[in-house]
Amino acid sequence: MKFMKLGTRPDTFYTEQATRSLVSDVQADLVIKINDTTYLLHKSSLLPKCGLLQRLCSDSSDSENVPLELHDMPGGADAFELCAKFCYGVSINISAHNFVPALCAAKLLQMNESIEKGNFVGKLEAFFNSCILEGWKDSIAALQATDKLPEWSENLGITRKCIDSIIEKILTPPPQVKWSYTYTRPGYTRKQHHSVPKDWWTEDVSDLNIDLFRCIIMAIRSTYVLPPQLIGEALHVYACKWLPGITKLKNSLGSAAITEESKAINRKILETIVSMIPADRGSVSAGFLLRLLSISGPLGVSPVTKTELVKRASIQFEEATVSDLLCPSTSSLDQNLYDTELVQAVLESFLKFWKRLYPGAVDNRHLLKSIRNVGKLIDSYLQVVARDDNMPVSKFVSLAETVPAIGRLEHDDLYQAINIYLKVHPDLSKADKKRLCGILECQRLTPEVRAHAVKNESLPLRTVVQLLYFEQEKDSMETTSSKLQKPHDLLLGAKMRPVTRDSHGKRSLINKEEVTRRTSQVEDREKGQHKAKQSDAKLALDLERKMVIREDTEEIGSEKLRVAKEERMSSSKLDLDSKNSIQRARSKKSEHGRQKGR
Repeated sequence: MKFMKLGTRPDTFYTEQATRSLVSDVQADLVIKINDTTYLLHKSSLLPKCGLLQRLCSDSSDSENVPLELHDMPGGADAFELCAKFCYGVSINISAHNFVPALCAAKLLQMNESIEKGNFVGKLEAFFNSCILEGWKDSIAALQATDKLPEWSENLGITRKCIDSIIEKILTPPPQVKWSYTYTRPGYTRKQHHSVPKDWWTEDVSDLNIDLFRCIIMAIRSTYVLPPQLIGEALHVYACKWLPGITKLKNSLGSAAITEESKAINRKILETIVSMIPADRGSVSAGFLLRLLSISGPLGVSPVTKTELVKRASIQFEEATVSDLLCPSTSSLDQNLYDTELVQAVLESFLKFWKRLYPGAVDNRHLLKSIRNVGKLIDSYLQVVARDDNMPVSKFVSLAETVPAIGRLEHDDLYQAINIYLKVHPDLSKADKKRLCGILECQRLTPEVRAHAVKNESLPLRTVVQLLYFEQEKDSMETTSSKLQKPHDLLLGAKMRPVTRDSHGKRSLINKEEVTRRTSQVEDREKGQHKAKQSDAKLALDLERKMVIREDTEEIGSEKLRVAKEERMSSSKLDLDSKNSIQRARSKKSEHGRQKGR
């Protein structure tokens, strides 16, 4: 940081009863009031350099010692005192931190070259152009100081010159950066990295207020020199510095007026950052968008900003990680650890986006890959939120059902999430268990997971029976398929088998009777296996019937009695019909024999 030293006299200003004066043998004849501070000074030292004081003192008679009120002094009493000390030749240091108020005050007092050669304004402007604008951190500090005097700084051109100087340095290629900068990324040490990082400027620029920061970013974007990812990194650094953490924000919601004021400032920062995000996909990460979205609710941002965040996050939802989705719940009424409604809103927007982009393109490879990646992400997220003691079944099921059927090739990850939820919530009612396990499709479980599920005591009996029934049905279908294929394969094998020769050396094929015999053996063996499978399937069905009977004994019992009665009546009727048919056949046969004998 550069500075300019002016004057050689020691500083002998002192304060007595809210009055500032200078140790001198000459009696003070100039009284100046600035807000609550009164100055007792000397006309002989100030008037030769201050055109404004010359005009004000000329309007009053020399005999009158009327106080001059300069309450509109830019920078207040401190800035005026710098000008007064310059007039007395007292030693002062000018830097980027006090340059702006000093120049504004000197301009008001008309300390120009036209009043006296080598005056204060000329020296300040020379220092500004040759030192402050040439330095990186000096330009940042000077621009930061304009925040307290925005109108004066804008009218004097200080703001525009500082912004131009900063932009010029940002657009400088990193190998040509020779000035010092602040870079405190975790794990970064300048000794190990000799090259200048591309985002070297982002931390220093983040010291500015949001309005000045926006001027810098929009000016850089208009040049199209830097990539969108670098702009996005600058926005990320600024948000991390100024926007509060979600835990801190949630705890401070109960505060009074101070919180409302800070919320208004943070709301403006958030809305401004969202408006500056480049339209290019990947300019900011999905995690950053989700974090902004998570704090947008407590800050009360506009619906337009919230909708834009949901849209941007849904476009990049596939790139998110489970940790990105773990946004803490910010509702004071909600006792959940995580905000599952936010994740579900982004997921629904993601599905709508893909439907608009690829209407009806179910066989689109890119679409299927994206949706299945998101489906796997949601199932992994469900495994984490399932550990929340206060997570209701309705929210868990709603989020799981939002993933379309094509979003899951298998239900192994979903089963793991359900299993975790059941273990964390052992007191779940039968209705909730049924609703929770109803989203699970047994046919989409791998054999290993299905074997585990059958032995899982946390699952309801109905789900276990469904798993057993599906297992037996699958085995039965495989047996039937092999039954239809193996005789054909055997015959095909006989046709493809090499020919043999008899004792006379003639070519001969496999005995056809041998093929028939082997085929019948295979069929008999498979019939026996099929009967065993049918018996197992019957056992599974019996278990299911028993479960249903336990749920509604009287209704199902009466139904079974009715069915059994009908079966007995039908069976007795069938036996009677069979006997009558046999008797009629025998009588016809005997009558036919008698006629033949005649």
